[in-house]
Amino acid sequence: MHLENKTAIVTGAARGIGRAISLSLSREGYRIALWDIDLPVETAALIRKQKGTCREMVVDISRTEAVEKATEEAVEVFATLDVLVNNAGIIHRGSFTDLTPEDWQRVLEINLNGTFNCCYAVAPRMIKQGGGKIINISSVAGLMGDITASPAYGTSKGAINTFTRSLARQLAQHNITANAVAPHAIETDMSAQWSEEKRRNIIAGIPLGRLGRPEEVAAVVVFLASPGADFITGEVLNINGGFLMV
Repeated sequence: MHLENKTAIVTGAARGIGRAISLSLSREGYRIALWDIDLPVETAALIRKQKGTCREMVVDISRTEAVEKATEEAVEVFATLDVLVNNAGIIHRGSFTDLTPEDWQRVLEINLNGTFNCCYAVAPRMIKQGGGKIINISSVAGLMGDITASPAYGTSKGAINTFTRSLARQLAQHNITANAVAPHAIETDMSAQWSEEKRRNIIAGIPLGRLGRPEEVAAVVVFLASPGADFITGEVLNINGGFLMV
């Protein structure tokens, strides 16, 4: 595709899926605004190593004013905002009985409110420039509920799916598409915390017989960001090796 002079914001860009998305979009010619609660210096270095253009920023997406400030900076640096990838998120391990009200609020503040904050700041700029792409990273837990995590995580992701469809309906008139990507069992820092027994049990439930790779999620995001996906909106695309067939 190699879409030069196009800009993508990627949240949670410091590691894992966010890093893979940032690198993949950069290889396609996008200039990348790298947002993370920790300065994503390693991701930025990898992008520059492959001759890409980026701007790394420390952004707490749960804070409306921080997101607005970062959005203004991205516009000043890159002029356009063509793609927003809401990838940043946290998980709370344990059952419902282990969950505290503070844990519940924190997961929703980052995963759901953070996604809203980014869309709220970026969408008006996309409307003004005549279009754009919003891609929200969800989870299989948002479709079937949490299995090993507390209900806060799946609830936040299920809400993101509904929010995505609402955005798709209401922003279509402005030539803005909104889609979600729902991965399951990807090789990231989160899955690295699993015991060997849990890993075996999860893989046993995946027809393809393995965990997914961050690059495979990134490939779907790159497609949704491309002109080839211009007629796709309001969808939740599953990336789970056949674990959830609906």
